[in-house]
Amino acid sequence: MADLRGQALKLLARRDYSRAELRSRLLPQAESTAVLEGELDRLQAAGLLSDARYATQRVAVRGLRYGDARLRQELRQRGVSDVDIATALPEAGDERVRCQQVWSRKFGQLPDSASEWARQMRFLQYRGFSSDAIRRVLCGVDDE
Repeated sequence: MADLRGQALKLLARRDYSRAELRSRLLPQAESTAVLEGELDRLQAAGLLSDARYATQRVAVRGLRYGDARLRQELRQRGVSDVDIATALPEAGDERVRCQQVWSRKFGQLPDSASEWARQMRFLQYRGFSSDAIRRVLCGVDDE
């Protein structure tokens, strides 16, 4: 059990993990799932493991390049609850502004043909930006 805690602390010293990620990483070393869950509960009670903190940090780092839909999907895949996701997403800032920044870094000029418009739209959709944000950027609509 002390070895399990040591492994968990070693992983958490490098970066934050969601509870589900840490569980999957430590499961091969655990005697049983009950022991593992107990250790994860202790880490969470000590404030060393927090899905909310993980979500906030993940959004802060990846929010500069991705839209809300992609961030939400990534966090769900890592076992973060919808409540923690909803709390963390506003930390990324306005999605339209981020979409504009990503678009201007990649393209910089409005599309001049239908095929170019579709290409730019696909790129931004893949990045997880909403249709509204993409449309405003590609139509050249500036807010305020």
